[in-house]
Amino acid sequence: MKTPVQAVVARQFDHPADRVFDAWLDTAMLARWMFGPGARDARIVRLTLDARVGGEFSFVVDRHGDEVDHVGEYLEIDRPRRLVFSWATRDSLSETSRVIVEVTPRGHGCELKLTHEMGDDWAEYVEPAAGSWRKMLAALGSALG
Repeated sequence: MKTPVQAVVARQFDHPADRVFDAWLDTAMLARWMFGPGARDARIVRLTLDARVGGEFSFVVDRHGDEVDHVGEYLEIDRPRRLVFSWATRDSLSETSRVIVEVTPRGHGCELKLTHEMGDDWAEYVEPAAGSWRKMLAALGSALG
């Protein structure tokens, strides 16, 4: 990856840090917020993950007849504070990006800060990526109830 550009978003949750963190590593929860109807116009085909450092994930969705496989590797897992993973689609593995999720307890809830680092070739996609992550985090809030 060349010099990274960053999409950074933050959101407050009225839920404990461990519950918010765990939603990133549970396929049933991911189906409700990352790829569910509240976040993306896509039908889930298959979500698999191996939630350990060095473990990989594959999130396959159908977008209007095209299967897109979001893939990555877990680089850091420090429950419930920090999760770092690579992020790409199967057809663009040479352009892997990195996502850093930091969860900080705040009273009875927590704050989540997400930083998506992309190569400078992706600079024009920073705002759309941030918008997508904001939408997904809003869906996460709804999924947590």
